[in-house]
Amino acid sequence: MIRVVGDDLVSSAADAIVRPATTRLDPTAAALRRVEIAGGQEFQNKIRLSRELAVGAAVVTAAGGDLPAEFVIHAVIRSDVEPVTRGNVARAWQAALHQAREWEFGHVSAPPLGTGAGNLTLEDAAEIMVTGLHAHRGGAQFPADVSFVVERPEDQQVFQAALQRAGDSGSAGVGGRS
Repeated sequence: MIRVVGDDLVSSAADAIVRPATTRLDPTAAALRRVEIAGGQEFQNKIRLSRELAVGAAVVTAAGGDLPAEFVIHAVIRSDVEPVTRGNVARAWQAALHQAREWEFGHVSAPPLGTGAGNLTLEDAAEIMVTGLHAHRGGAQFPADVSFVVERPEDQQVFQAALQRAGDSGSAGVGGRS
């Protein structure tokens, strides 16, 4: 099942949440710092790297702290020298879905990847993520459920429209946990 949920990512009950990140696993937007705060010191200790990851990669860590998800999939969408692009977001999203399949996560929650000032539009992010999810689901059992977590009703409408264009009406959630 694919759903669009109006919620805060740190409240999202799922096996894993997807967290857009830089090559050093830094958050890509100030709003994503809430994941670090909710995960606490335990989470922050787990995301220390000895070397940078490649743009387009994804890595799984334990969540920790007050995060309801047990795991976090970090989708690397940019570096200090590589900006957010449609291609980088698409590769990172596919890598995140691949990790979900390998770890056999039944339910994954993800915010729009690559959005924010100077980055992709919400419409571009929705198109990339919905198209990528449909391509992934063609041959994968996991994740069986995906929640696109957005904060505003108008963002829900953008993701619902992308799902309809892809031939999947999904289900819209309004607030609360998924």
